[in-house]
Order: sequence, then C-alpha cells, then structure tokens
Amino acid sequence: MKPFARTALPAAVLVLAGLTATACAPQTSDNSAKKDEKSGTLRVWLFQEVGNGPKQKVVDRAVDAFRARHKGADVEIEYIPVETRAQKIKAAFNDPKSAPDLIEYGNTDTAGYVKDGGLADITRESGAWPDARDTDPTARQSVTVGGKVYGAPLFVGVRALYYRTDVFADLGLKPPKTQAELVATAKKIRKAKPGLYGLAVGGAYTYGAMPFIWAHGGELAKESGGTYTSALDSPAARKGIKAYTSLFGPDNCPAAKCAEMGGNDTVTAFASGKAGMAIGGDFSHAAVEAGKVKGRYAVVPLPGVKAGDIAPAFAGGNNLGVLRSSSHRTLAVDLLKQLAGKKTQGELFDAMGFLPTYTDVRETAARKEPFVEPFIKTLAAGAKAAPASPGWAQIDSSLVLPTMFQEVVSGRKDVAAASGDAAKKMNDAFGAAG
Repeated sequence: MKPFARTALPAAVLVLAGLTATACAPQTSDNSAKKDEKSGTLRVWLFQEVGNGPKQKVVDRAVDAFRARHKGADVEIEYIPVETRAQKIKAAFNDPKSAPDLIEYGNTDTAGYVKDGGLADITRESGAWPDARDTDPTARQSVTVGGKVYGAPLFVGVRALYYRTDVFADLGLKPPKTQAELVATAKKIRKAKPGLYGLAVGGAYTYGAMPFIWAHGGELAKESGGTYTSALDSPAARKGIKAYTSLFGPDNCPAAKCAEMGGNDTVTAFASGKAGMAIGGDFSHAAVEAGKVKGRYAVVPLPGVKAGDIAPAFAGGNNLGVLRSSSHRTLAVDLLKQLAGKKTQGELFDAMGFLPTYTDVRETAARKEPFVEPFIKTLAAGAKAAPASPGWAQIDSSLVLPTMFQEVVSGRKDVAAASGDAAKKMNDAFGAAG
C-alpha cells in the first residue's frame, strides 16, 4: 500500500473537503505510549468466527507458548463481533486507557487505521523477523502504508470458480477457459436446466465483480503522488462492468432475484443446489461441503479474458496490529509474532481453513488439502488489493460499487452513466478523506 496525501483536486472535491475539514485532520491526539513495560497483562481483541471453538484452541496454544517465554506476562483474549469492529476499534484509538495492546483487523482497514494514528509502526521488528521474509507480496502490501509496516498478515482469502461436476457431465460441458466461455457456459446451463442459475451472481457482490474489471485491464482507482482518483469510468473498467452485468437476466440469473444478492447469497445458492456455478472463496469450502452439492462439485481459478489467463482476484484477509497506545510494545510485538507466525498459521489452516500468508506454509497446506490448489494458483497469478486510501472505507460502506451494478442491471442507467456517477462518488470520498 502507498501513502495518501492531498494534491490538486477538482473544484467540486475541494469544496466538499472544505466542508468536511475535520475528516482530513487526525482523528486522535498523540496517543503514543510513554513506556514499554516488560511485565503485566496484554489485552488482545480477535474476531469472533461463526464456529469459534477451533480458532480459540489454536490461539490458546500460541498464548501458552508466549507465556512460557515471558514469566511475568499474562494475556487476556476478547473475541469481538466483526460487524461492530469499526466502532469498537475507533473508540479504542480515542481512549488509550481502555484500549487493547493487539488487535485483529480486516486488511482493507489498514490505511484508515494508520491515518487515525491507531497502529504502531513495527517496520524495524518486522525486518528482523525471519518468518516475515516468506510472506507473499500481496499480503505484505496489506500491512504496508508509505513504505512502513503496521502489522503482520494473519491469513489471506481469495475467490475462484465453483462448478457442479454432475451438471457439467450431464450437459457435456467443460470448465470455461475464458470469461466469454464462462458467460456462454452459464447461459447453456440456464437454458438446459431452467431451475438453476447458470452462474449465481449478485448485484451487491463487489468482490465477485472486481475480477471482471481487472481481467479487462481496468482498475478501481489510480494513485499518483499519494492521491487516489477513481478509474471506474475508464474504457477498460467499463468493459469489465459490462461483462459482469451481462450475467444478469432471464438467460442466467434474473435481475429481479439476483440484483440484491451479495457474496454469501451466491454461495448459498450454489451450496443448496440452485446454481451450476458460483464465485466463492477458499473460506466458502466448509459451507459448500455442508450443502446439498457435497461430492458433486469442483473448483478452478476464475478465467481471464484470454485462454490460460486467471482473472485477478481481490486479496482479502485479516491482519494483526499493535496499537500505538500500548504500554507493552515489546511484549505485544512478540505476541503478534507468535500468533501470526508460521506455526500458528499452519494450525489455523488445519482448524479453520484460513489460507496462510507464507508461501512455504501454503505449499504444505496444498499437499494436505487439494481443494486449496486453485486458490493458491489464483494468488500466484497476482491478486489485487483495494485502494490504500482512508476513503475506501467510506466508499465500501456507502455501497458505491453495488449501487452502480444495480443501476445497470435494473436498466435505470447504462454502463457509462452508472460508472461515471460511481467515479464521482469515489473521488468525493477520496478527497474528503484528506
């Protein structure tokens, strides 16, 4: 990720930035810790998973190993809901006395948390950590802002193409090798089996749509001198938007049903036997295995525009970071290394299916569980991250991209108008972020 700084902006954006000047100012006062205690209790916030027991067992083992090395230190773990993390973590940045020492956070939150002054710069410690040398470049980017490191990647998540092997065999189909073949295959399935979506798609499924934009050479945004501007209205991006929205209609996934669907909805449709294909993550495997299609599906990388190409996937995942306000910095960094190290990531894969961020640990995982191979191939082909601007959180939460897709599939706007309006909203958010 790269730093964000103000440079010349369009007049309209400057007006908005002037009206929201506080958005460009630091959200917290200087909350840097004034001491570095080598004993005492470390407070840690981790995300609560749907089935949290296996994660908790892995974490407890890692904490026990940490305690064995630091006799005067203790650790207090709190599992927090993902849905309310933004408010809770922001409040912690503003109230150092009640804040934890270490947090788990989504990798799209890095730039915003750094801007808010919440995360500690651990560039020096990371550089001296042997495990960090094997972190894959995309994961490393997710903890880097302005060339400085603000945490450690915990796991990475990417999406690929799930397809029904029984449906494909019945219709004499083969996994598509290009996006044009993907669209054609989806429509063949729908025509032959009207009770199925060919490819389950969602108007609110931003991460399922991004690979179509990237595969056509488009970008979400461009960065220059630390300033981000939207690229959604570029000719290449519009080609990708057109390709994705062409999948909405009676010949594949009717807009009346699919325009409001998100990623979980599309995976649920596939797992319940209502779709011939779906774009799902490595983290969707358990849900599909628990569904009606168990034993009747396979996964391949989502194809790109040209045969043999893999569409770039969104590089999701979570990180761990030490708070600037922590009065136990040295201990907190050591606990971060324990929780995000190779041993623990390998155990988290075994327990939860979280894809490791280390290339060598991922190779071991692939030998254990063949289902991860297409996801690893997708990562190797080059996954992409969201724009490293504090403004991205506003763009994401205000549903700028889903609104654009829904406007197109409903027929309210054409691709040019919808992408132009979305680009303006993105630029307003980038400008207001300061």
